[in-house]
Amino acid sequence: MTRIAFVLLLLTPTLKAQEEIAETPAASTATERYVWNAEHDPNGIGKFYKGREIAHVMGFAGAVWLERDTREEEERLTLLVKSLKLKPGDVVADIGAGSGVISAIMAEQVLPTGFVIGVDVQDEMLLRLQENARRKGVTNIVPIKGTQQSSSLAPSSVDLAIMVDVYHEFEFPYEMMADISKAMKPGGRVVLVEYRMEDPTVPIKLVHKMSQRQARKEVEQPEFNMKWTETIDVLPRQHIIVFTKQSQEE
Repeated sequence: MTRIAFVLLLLTPTLKAQEEIAETPAASTATERYVWNAEHDPNGIGKFYKGREIAHVMGFAGAVWLERDTREEEERLTLLVKSLKLKPGDVVADIGAGSGVISAIMAEQVLPTGFVIGVDVQDEMLLRLQENARRKGVTNIVPIKGTQQSSSLAPSSVDLAIMVDVYHEFEFPYEMMADISKAMKPGGRVVLVEYRMEDPTVPIKLVHKMSQRQARKEVEQPEFNMKWTETIDVLPRQHIIVFTKQSQEE
């Protein structure tokens, strides 16, 4: 059995775990949780969650934009990863990994025994991620296909889950955060990297921005057992919003 196959075996949720997720109250209350509005921002999908319109998802055509030469200068990806203070042996989930640009940077930081799980819902993105990793000689990235409501991560398996300019595009943010929170080890961190809504000079469409206040409103719901830890403001346009999974006793 290859290393990748072994890791996949460890991380894939059991059928029982998948059934438990499906039976959670989230499914029955979804129609009450979201609001649809025919009049909305053309860059959004017309679906609102806690007062925020959900943005359109970037398709596979956006892979070239993710890999643009100016991205390091504009977003300081190296500084972003450095700010996470990853350790050798960490298990990191890059949710909405796209073509794996950030996955590859993080993968180096968790060697020799750690690895990055690149989660995406698009087969084309996962294939491109694998090809990019192969071309760069990165061997500790595990691609996993998620769905609109599940990360496909096993319970209590992840030290850090990061979503870079991704969370605001989740079609089912409540269900995804419920799923991600289950995947976190106690003390594990969930990180949202989002363009700052608070800064009108950030040149990004409005529905692709998120404020720290909105992020906390959505992630710190009691059932997720997540607590805001810090917001790291070292990037030119985005903030790094960090939440920590609490133990059941806290």
